[in-house]
Amino acid sequence: MATDQTTSRPITRRRRGGALWPHAVAGLCLAALLYPVLWMVLTSLKPTSEIIAGTSLLPESWTLDNFVQGWDGAGVESFGTFFLNSTIIATAAVVGNVVSCTLAAYAFSRLSFPGRAALFAVVIGILFLPKEVLLIPQYTIFHTLGWTDSFLPLIVPQFLALDAFFVFLSVQFLRGLPRELDEAAVLDGCGPWRRLWHVTLPLIRPAIATTAIFTFIWTWNDYMPQLIYLNSPENYTLSVGLRMFLDATSGSDLGPMSAMSLVSLLPLFVLFVLFQRRLVKGITMTGLK
Repeated sequence: MATDQTTSRPITRRRRGGALWPHAVAGLCLAALLYPVLWMVLTSLKPTSEIIAGTSLLPESWTLDNFVQGWDGAGVESFGTFFLNSTIIATAAVVGNVVSCTLAAYAFSRLSFPGRAALFAVVIGILFLPKEVLLIPQYTIFHTLGWTDSFLPLIVPQFLALDAFFVFLSVQFLRGLPRELDEAAVLDGCGPWRRLWHVTLPLIRPAIATTAIFTFIWTWNDYMPQLIYLNSPENYTLSVGLRMFLDATSGSDLGPMSAMSLVSLLPLFVLFVLFQRRLVKGITMTGLK
């Protein structure tokens, strides 16, 4: 049978057009989201005077002096000190959250003890509390212990499974694992710790990776706790150090601040590129969509 090519061509064009417009909309949304990043990159290559007076997106005079001045700091400490402090705090927070939240989730999902349901309800209730509500009580406790102006208030709570979100995430992941694996391990003579080490941990690597990545990103970008607990410039993190470019003098060093803002984003960008698949897999397998 002969086919009418004149009628099939418009249909094919309409199908192609219907398939292209979602990509066009997604491209426009992506451009809108990436515009602030592009603006920050180009602003870091402008002199401060041009940033204040100019309106063009592209620099009229390109310069790399902002990176040199910004790395030297705002007259108190070098930006390398802030970078090192953020790295120490974020790495310690990752270790603390991974260890404590994994242990807490294993206890809630695999062990039986009195008050387990009530205690887990309390943990879930913490998710509904804004962090600002806890700032004053926590500051009072840490000030009494003499921990202010140190990294301890930012690190020690992470080893106590106080981040309820990651406990909930790991519990959801563990509930999806068959209990027959634990029963088989019990028959082989494994206790709770051996079951955790040999059976559970190898199976919950996606949840552990998700906890580690999110903890690093959130701690790296956190601002309010560092501003409250850290008083000495040598203890400042990146987020607090960037603020010094605004009030260190009577003016604002927008060029160095933009350059150092770009530098502070590079570790997060590299982390996301390297562990994107693990992050998506962990979120999908825990059912948090």
